Amino acid sequence: MTNNIKVENIPKTFFEKVKYGLSYFYDNFIKYPAYILTHPIKGFDYFKRENEGKMNVAVTFLIAMILLQILKFQYTGFVVSQNDPNDLNTIREVSLVVFPVILFTAANWSITTLFDGKGKMRDIFMMICYSLYPMLWTESIGLIFSNFITAEEVGFYLLLIGIGNFLTGYLIFFGLLSIHEYGVLKCIGSIVGTALAILVILFVMLLAFDLFQQIYSFLYTIYREISLRYL
Repeated sequence: MTNNIKVENIPKTFFEKVKYGLSYFYDNFIKYPAYILTHPIKGFDYFKRENEGKMNVAVTFLIAMILLQILKFQYTGFVVSQNDPNDLNTIREVSLVVFPVILFTAANWSITTLFDGKGKMRDIFMMICYSLYPMLWTESIGLIFSNFITAEEVGFYLLLIGIGNFLTGYLIFFGLLSIHEYGVLKCIGSIVGTALAILVILFVMLLAFDLFQQIYSFLYTIYREISLRYL
């Protein structure tokens, strides 16, 4: 648990402000997420009950993951990546990070409200963003490592990335367990329900997109007819 500094005690001189800023950064961006990683149940309990989780930290982790996704596309070593840097699509890379987070948040909230989950949508979103913490480290190290490895060492790179993915999933599981105040079996059931809710949401989105295309095509055809006849 972090040692928060009261607002009224914030120092006024330049060097004291710098010291306070560094202390705040260390406590909230490094120490507390690391505490959650090593003590997930207690960490997420503090996260919810004592408001240790902060939205600005969660959003920062999400933005950092977006930037890392873009850097990975551009600078991952050719041994493990065949991406052409000229094909970078920033909107696509942002969507690959933001869309799954929002989709999982909405799906999990919609399911857990039906099964007496205690977590709010804000709690779920923040929990997922905090759970990206180990991936930020492993993906960053992997990005650097990928530019120095040979084909025979790719396995170590994949192991590192796999560890980061596993730890993020591990944190999400215990995060759901804590913020919804579920037992293990009920938490697993909620995850299965969340996966089904995600499929339903994606199906509805595809239907809506297809309907939009048909409406657009119909209106465009009418416009073309009117243009050819009267314009």
